[in-house]
Amino acid sequence: MLVRKLKESDMSKMPMRVLVTGGSGLVGKAIEHVVKNEGGKLEGEEWIFLSSKDGDLVDIAQTRAIFEKHRPTHVIHLAAKVGGLYLHMKENLYFLRDNLRINDNVLQTAHEMDVSKVVSCLSSCIFPDKTEYPIDESMIHNGPPHDSNYGYSHAKRMIDVQNRAYFQQHGRRYTAVIPTNVFGPYDNFNIENGHVLSALMNKTYKAKKEGTSVTVCGSGNPRRQFTFSLDLGRLIIWVLREYKEIDPIILSVGEEDEVSIKEVEDMIASALEFTGEIHFDTMLGDGQLKKTASNAKLRSYLPDFTFTPLKEALKMTCDWFVANYDAART
Repeated sequence: MLVRKLKESDMSKMPMRVLVTGGSGLVGKAIEHVVKNEGGKLEGEEWIFLSSKDGDLVDIAQTRAIFEKHRPTHVIHLAAKVGGLYLHMKENLYFLRDNLRINDNVLQTAHEMDVSKVVSCLSSCIFPDKTEYPIDESMIHNGPPHDSNYGYSHAKRMIDVQNRAYFQQHGRRYTAVIPTNVFGPYDNFNIENGHVLSALMNKTYKAKKEGTSVTVCGSGNPRRQFTFSLDLGRLIIWVLREYKEIDPIILSVGEEDEVSIKEVEDMIASALEFTGEIHFDTMLGDGQLKKTASNAKLRSYLPDFTFTPLKEALKMTCDWFVANYDAART
């Protein structure tokens, strides 16, 4: 239904040339799948999916060279320096500086080259640590983010500030999306610095192969809303074509779909047919216990959008990981 709606859109009389930064990562690959396999690409359009091999966006000269080469009319900005909870806790300065540079280079170069629209990808970690729940789009700047990844969070917050400033000073239609806890094929499954769900998949799969138990970092009590990457890909394309606001929009499953890390590990064990013991190491920190986000704004635009059920999406991702284990980022 969503793809059918996209085809009715006539955002511009000239076909778009869309540049996707971070195009080889989790979300970029999902968008590429929707574009190539689900009718997400309209006639005459060109979609360019960048990887880090195409240039270093921390460097302004390389960023400009990429834009000069491809001359995009639209940009989906996914590229970021990112890691798991414990890596962020160790290297907040690194994540702050590099992400500030990447985002400023991409947005300023897009402006200089008259890009019509930029959709940047933020993260639910940008929200204040001390806040009321559920979180919504109006609350981004209401207080400091959690200490564990404040560097990355502040860099991401600044995209929202820049989008407002580009609109105020230059009339630019640059906006941002805020997904929650994305997972799916092509994720970083590294146990040390991958996101929680994908790291658990790798850890559980290894334990199954080796006949050992699984040890989960933390208590298993934190609760999260997990969003399947293909669902997010479909929604980001909708934002690019249809969403007119400068203010960001949360792209997430509903509050009622929030689950604990323990529940997710049980689902992963089931999907991988792991029958060994599962332990929780409470000596390790949990990070934020909850980050419940409201998708009411999204639902006001797309009340009928159907998210892939979590168990089904987990099974698809586990199957992909096992089938592509040698090539996956582990």
